[in-house]
Amino acid sequence: MLNNGLPKASRFGHLAWLWLSLLVFVLDQASKFYFDNSLTMYQQIVIIPDYFSWTLAYNTGAAFSFLADAAGWQRWFFAAIALVVSVILVVWLKRLKPSETWLAVALALVLGGALGNLVDRVVFGHVVDFILLHWRQQWYFPAFNVADMAITGGAILLALDMFKSEKSGDAAHE
Repeated sequence: MLNNGLPKASRFGHLAWLWLSLLVFVLDQASKFYFDNSLTMYQQIVIIPDYFSWTLAYNTGAAFSFLADAAGWQRWFFAAIALVVSVILVVWLKRLKPSETWLAVALALVLGGALGNLVDRVVFGHVVDFILLHWRQQWYFPAFNVADMAITGGAILLALDMFKSEKSGDAAHE
C-alpha cells in the first residue's frame, strides 16, 4: 500500500491521505483546548518580541472576522459551507488519479482545517484563535490557529498544483 513511504492511490483514490486530515484535526483541537484553558481573552504571551505572541481570541465570523458582527446566523451558514466543502473534498480525494499525490496532500490539509474550525463553530459558536503575528506594536495580523494554517498551506499547494498542471498541459499540446 505504500509507495516510497507515501500512501498509494488505489480504487479508493487517495483516501489514504485522510490520516493527514485527522492529524491536522487532532493538533488543531488539542492546541485550541490548551490555549482556551490557559489564557484569558486577549492576554498576550510574547514569544518573539515585536513579531510573535500567543493570544486568545474568538472569531464568530469567517476569515479576517468576515461577518463577525452579524446577528448569529453566520454560525450555521459557515458550518453548512464547511460541511458541504468537506464532503466535496472527500469525494475529490477518492476520485484522484495515482499521479495526483500533491493534490491529495493539499485537499487533506484543507479538509483537516475545515473540520477543525467546523467543530468550533458547532460546539462553541466561534472559532478559537491563538497565534498572533505582529510588527512591533504598530501592525497586527488577525489571530489564527492550526486549522487556518492547514487551510492556507493546502490552498497554496492547490495553486501550485494548478500551475504545475497548466505547465505540463501546455507542454503536452505543443
